[in-house]
Amino acid sequence: MTVGALAAQRRNLFTGGFTTPVLALSAERLEHNLALMEQYATRHSLAFAPHGKTSMAPQLFWRQIEHGAWGVTLAVPHQVRVARAFGVSRIFLANELVDAAALRWLAAELDADAGFRFLCYVDSVRGVQLMDAALRAAGARRRVDVVVELAAGEGARTGARTEADCAAVADAVAATGTLRLVGVAGYEGEVPDPSPERVRAWLRRLVALTADFDAAGRFAADAGAPLADIVISAGGSAWFDAVADVFAEVPELSLPVLKLLRSGAYVSHDDGHYRHLTPFNRVPDEGALQPAFRLWAQVVSRPSAEQAFINAGKRDAAYDLDLPEVQVVRRADGTELSGAGVTLHALSDQHGWLRTDPGVDLRVGDWVGLGLSHPCTSFDKWQLIPLVGADGTVTDYVRTYF
Repeated sequence: MTVGALAAQRRNLFTGGFTTPVLALSAERLEHNLALMEQYATRHSLAFAPHGKTSMAPQLFWRQIEHGAWGVTLAVPHQVRVARAFGVSRIFLANELVDAAALRWLAAELDADAGFRFLCYVDSVRGVQLMDAALRAAGARRRVDVVVELAAGEGARTGARTEADCAAVADAVAATGTLRLVGVAGYEGEVPDPSPERVRAWLRRLVALTADFDAAGRFAADAGAPLADIVISAGGSAWFDAVADVFAEVPELSLPVLKLLRSGAYVSHDDGHYRHLTPFNRVPDEGALQPAFRLWAQVVSRPSAEQAFINAGKRDAAYDLDLPEVQVVRRADGTELSGAGVTLHALSDQHGWLRTDPGVDLRVGDWVGLGLSHPCTSFDKWQLIPLVGADGTVTDYVRTYF
């Protein structure tokens, strides 16, 4: 049976033949999150390129684009190829691309499609040299657009560490015939000991670097490849309120400015890490994201009054940031009970260890609904995820490509 044929049957998640464990994505909550971030980006005059590595689900990429996204951010070359295979025409690669095979493919893709816009980081002179050599060897006809990545501080992740280092990278780009400098970018989530003040201070460095590069004429491309805009980009899922505030301070430059936000975890949100980190906790008047995932598992053993085991473990649930949270218990007759008094305290490969308070009536055969922490390591465990309405009807299936 094809996925389309299965979706057309509109089976019920609980009575339609699904076996546990099964990860479900709420149709209503997904739509809420998509609409909320579309409204947020519009309200703050931000272009939005949500990070696709969160879901690696082209169906969701297109839902995001339909909700106003400029394009999609990705992390590594094979993810770019997946997005292109599904027709995405604007891609931001939030990494320096030095893989010669990937650059050969990219050169051919750019040359074959004048409507394909691609941006990636550069953060070292060596990286620029490797890109240039690979693109020249590939006979690239279109320049590859790059943004200099400013590191979030000493000991942070990638990025040129100082403004002087960024200028040296920009000089290296200018010396090539294969690359075109179009902006600056970075990731504020790596600011050491982050606080609103520290994050905003780093973002203001990013804005100042953009203005300094523009004043120095670094974005003046050759006559054959004029720029339409100058790119400034930041924004994970923990500090996009700070990005919105500081990017509102970007001065008038020689060209229009594309203020590109890249937050990705919002699409499903979660019941753990991002529930605590989301900027909407600081700006509640702007709205609130809703956790859209629920992992359903079944009680398969009740060896004592204090213990129970479900048939979901590390293979099925995200556990790198927080353990899953028991939210609801569903009886065979469809009755749903609160998960209060039931705690998941450990995971084996295919078992979840539950601790139950005295008097909790948890039975073998009950379905247990779990809230998850960290969308990125939830999506990547499942190839096909049912999209479920509030009444349990499965309306579609989301396919992932990790």
